[in-house]
Amino acid sequence: MRRFLRAAVCCAAVAGPIAVAPIAAAQADRPTLADAQRLFYNAHYEEAAALALSLRAQGGQDLANDEVRTTALLFVLRGLLNGQDAHNGTDKDAVLKACAKCPAVLATFTEDLHHGQGIARAMLKSNPADETALFYLGKLDLNYVWLQLGLLGKKTGWDEYWEARKSLDAVLKANPKHVRARVSRGWIDFIVNTRMPWGTRWLLGGGNKKKGLAAVREGTEMATDPFSHAEAEFALWDMLLRDKNVPEATEVAKRIAQAFPENTEVAVFLKARAIPAK
Repeated sequence: MRRFLRAAVCCAAVAGPIAVAPIAAAQADRPTLADAQRLFYNAHYEEAAALALSLRAQGGQDLANDEVRTTALLFVLRGLLNGQDAHNGTDKDAVLKACAKCPAVLATFTEDLHHGQGIARAMLKSNPADETALFYLGKLDLNYVWLQLGLLGKKTGWDEYWEARKSLDAVLKANPKHVRARVSRGWIDFIVNTRMPWGTRWLLGGGNKKKGLAAVREGTEMATDPFSHAEAEFALWDMLLRDKNVPEATEVAKRIAQAFPENTEVAVFLKARAIPAK
């Protein structure tokens, strides 16, 4: 489970993207959570986290805010660790000790995580079928799993893993067209199947790479809001790269670059293949 990477977040075959509404430009005088999401998908992670925090200070302290902020903070931490994950054999404790900014990022992440989990669980006590609470609880839990098992290399987060799996399954049972839940659940199937030893895979309820990839691919083809569509596209891109399907991954990256031209990570990928980002 060490490479439970980007489950939270993210990332067609490439039958071509569905039509989605364009992502409107920000209103400079009244920023919203959509502006933080736009910053995130353009790889401005610190700015996305900071804007989400400022919106909270204005009273926008809700589940969506906590999810955007914790996801952005994960990518901030990943950048501070030079994009390294625990699976690559680095001495993660030594890297963390040498990282002056990491403790503050981890503390903030933990605070936001617990805040969001607390809200979601309280909502579910009142209404166990609340779709919004179920989804965000699952997504926040997966962010925690990625932090512990992916970035920090700690063998913890199993309770959150099972809670996330149960929550996302409940969402999809009630609403099979919930794109974000479909993408997150697809990540679970994909990563468990491709990164876990057989024994661990069995303990985690099994996995299915083809099923996970198909779920995310379907998510890119479903009608949804622009940011949910972006999340599915980034997830598909990441999965295709992990599956060493570079030609299809390149086609997805071209689409992402059109929607998020400031994303330097996508631009670097395309440049390496002599493909203009725009």
